[in-house]
Amino acid sequence: MTTRRPARGVGVGDEVAIHATVLRRIDEERVSVSIPTYGHPHSIADRTARNGQNIELIGEVTRIDEQAGKVTVNLRPVVTVDLDQVKLVTGYEPPRPPVARNDKPD
Repeated sequence: MTTRRPARGVGVGDEVAIHATVLRRIDEERVSVSIPTYGHPHSIADRTARNGQNIELIGEVTRIDEQAGKVTVNLRPVVTVDLDQVKLVTGYEPPRPPVARNDKPD
């Protein structure tokens, strides 16, 4: 079930950060990273990262499963990690409807 604001304070549409560790350089453009509680290989484009370096990956929350304690974040591709592995960066604010102008003819 997807909810707007779970107890942890992270909701769908929020921008969050996930800490990861650089494992190795794949080529000049990409590095392999380890994301805690995500059991699959993941790589990112980064020319400056070094082996063992801790980095923050920032993405948008697309789904929250409070019962399982999991959150899905779009890091292109999406990754699902434990809820306690994410840190709120920017909260989602829905678009506001336009304000009606009260222009009166002279």
